[in-house]
Amino acid sequence: MRRKDRLIPNSEAFSILEKGEYGILSTVSPNNEPYGVPLNYCLIGDCIYFHCALEGSKINNITYNPNVSFCVVGNTEVLPEKFSTKFESCIVQGYAHESFAEEKQKAIEGLIHKYSESYKSEGLKYIEKLKDKTKVFKIAINTISGKARK
Repeated sequence: MRRKDRLIPNSEAFSILEKGEYGILSTVSPNNEPYGVPLNYCLIGDCIYFHCALEGSKINNITYNPNVSFCVVGNTEVLPEKFSTKFESCIVQGYAHESFAEEKQKAIEGLIHKYSESYKSEGLKYIEKLKDKTKVFKIAINTISGKARK
């Protein structure tokens, strides 16, 4: 990292990851084309989980190369008089693979807990009805780094 004064401890980077509303998943296609897509996610332990359709670019790219990057930007504030911005962000590098059975269920419940906690019972019914129409992927975190201007 060029700006060492912006480096934050891994514990703060994990906090940004845990609190983030969405992140950008970056993959590479079989044609070596970059692909970045925003998605919602949950953090369970040291792993990121997200859900998606049964087919698509994310799945094709992860099948081709399971090494991914995931970026979350936390709080920001433009400082126009300083021509700068207060910010916090983290970047994860990891290995993505599909989750099945109990792990898939746990991940989907984690998404309900994060985004729809007030509708938990309805959410459980919803996922029971649609769980065969969605895939869940896990990103096992290899490295995490964070930076901030406070």
